[in-house]
This record gives sequence, C-alpha cells and structure tokens, in this order.
Amino acid sequence: MASAQSTDTQAADLRRPRAAPGLEFDRAVATSGYAWWYLDALSDDGRHGLTLIAMIGSVFSPYYAAARRRGPADPEDHCALNVALYGAAGKRWALTERDAQALRRAPERLVVGSSALHWNGRWLEIRVDERTVPVPRRLRGTIRVHPAAVSTQRFALDRAGGHQWWPIAPRSRVEVEMQQPALRWRGDAYLDANWGPEALERRFVRWDWSRGMLDDGRCAVLYNREERGRDSASLALLFDRHGAVEHFEAPRDRRLPATRIWRIPRGVQAEPGHTPTVTETLEDTPFYARSIIRTRLLGQPLTAIHESLCLNRFARRWVQMLLPFRMPRIRGAPRS
Repeated sequence: MASAQSTDTQAADLRRPRAAPGLEFDRAVATSGYAWWYLDALSDDGRHGLTLIAMIGSVFSPYYAAARRRGPADPEDHCALNVALYGAAGKRWALTERDAQALRRAPERLVVGSSALHWNGRWLEIRVDERTVPVPRRLRGTIRVHPAAVSTQRFALDRAGGHQWWPIAPRSRVEVEMQQPALRWRGDAYLDANWGPEALERRFVRWDWSRGMLDDGRCAVLYNREERGRDSASLALLFDRHGAVEHFEAPRDRRLPATRIWRIPRGVQAEPGHTPTVTETLEDTPFYARSIIRTRLLGQPLTAIHESLCLNRFARRWVQMLLPFRMPRIRGAPRS
C-alpha cells in the first residue's frame, strides 16, 4: 500500500483556505453525484456512541442506483439523514430517503424532512426527528457539535481529484440530548464531509477508514482506498487542537477479523509487534462494516471508530434488493 508521503498523495492534497460562511450545505452536487456530512461520537464514559450522516445523493440508496441505471439522476431527489445510536440499551437506526420536496438548504442550514442541521459560526446544532427501522420508533432530540477548530484543508481521494474529503473538525466535543429515547451524554466527536461527481462504486473498489484520539490530544485519521485500475493509496494524518494537520508515515497494514455475518474484510495500520483488535462490531451489513477497534500508532494506544466498505459487493443487484428493508423511501414534503 502506498505511503501517505508519496508524490501522488501529496499532489492530491488540495489546500484551499477560506472563511466559508457555513459548512457549505448549499454546495453544488453534480448530476448522479453525491455530498454528505458525517458525524461520529463516543461518550466520555464509553457507554454510548452515535453516527449521523446527512446525504444529498444518498450513495448507498438502491433507489438512487436504479435511477442512475436509467440515465442522469438528480441527487436532490435522493436525500436522507442516517442516525444510529449505540449503547447498553441496544441500537436504534433510522435512514429514510426523501425526495427534493423535503430538502431545503443554505450555506449554514440543511433541512431533510423533519430534521435539520444548523451552523451558527461556532457550533453545529442538529435537530433529529426520525423514525427507526425495522421496528418503527420515534428518534427525536438535539445534538450539538463544538469544534476545537475548523480545518480549511480538502483532500482528493482519487487521482482525477473529483472525489473530495474535507475533515471539517476532527477534534470536537458533542452534547447529546435525546427525548426519544431519553438519553443525555457528552463525549469526543469527529465531523467531516465528502462529495464527488459520480457513484462511489464507479471509482473505488473498497476502502478502510478510521479515526481516534491519541493520548497526546491529537486526532489520528487513516484513510486507505483502492481506486479502480490503480494501486491502493493511503492518507495518514494528525490533527491538533488548533486544526493544524500533519502527515505521518503509517506502519504496515494489518488484517482485522472479517465480520461475523457478512464476512466483510477489515484492515488497519498498527506498529510492528502490535496486533490490532476489534472491540465491537457496530454494523455488519452485506457491503459495509462499522467497528470500534484498538491499535497502536506513534508509540501510543488508540481506540478508534473504524469503517470498511466493499463497493464491489454494493454494486451487486441482490445486495441492493435487500436494502429497502433498512432504507424506506417517502415522497413529498413532511407535514408541518
């Protein structure tokens, strides 16, 4: 796997510092393309976790994939807010796809159905109002994300530079106040965004990604991806509390156990002599796995959120036929 210090990776590092008025919720999304804003967090006591993804052009939507097969597709007609809560009381998962009538956006505000994200220049407030699947239950509350700093650096994930990753605030704090279910907690959080001009499966074969906090207070992010027709490449980055980013030489990739049900392969870098382990598998789907892992980097232990994505698997029609069970679709604006 290529080093993060390679010439190709350095050339793909796009630095465009600017004082954006928002988190670019109004950014143009290419026909048949996508944009998403991603948040994950773990509570200080280790008992709770969450992930939240606001999507325009829902990348893993079977409805959007079918629309693209018919021709150019409007990403705004396939938007969604994915919310997953994890904890001792069990998991709650919501992912309802909606059409363009349910979408409103401005530089600082994104509304999808009855849920909304608002950036006030200092923190991100997310109002969640969704229903879980497969068992329909209300998922309602407020999440506030307080970045230590907002990064201005963007990184290209493919050689052509079309697929972009913006690590907005790798070091953040989160306040979770849910009414349904009744939950309140605080913890460390991570916030980023991705966008691209085409379906992910057209450009990539797979990727592994992870982020975690080192003992010295820096956030380590590892991003390993395999582009179609190209060798694998990796990014290994450290973010400090001021938003400054530093490349580092990642150690050799180590295999983690495949997921138990769908046998999704997983991998992460670890120092020689250390064997990384999976602490918990949060999601085990036909093409995607989300986990909590333990590894060792730069002489320090690291507990990290980790994801593995197999896009060859997602592209198979039989996999996409399974997805409506976890991803219903609603047409029209929500009732006021």
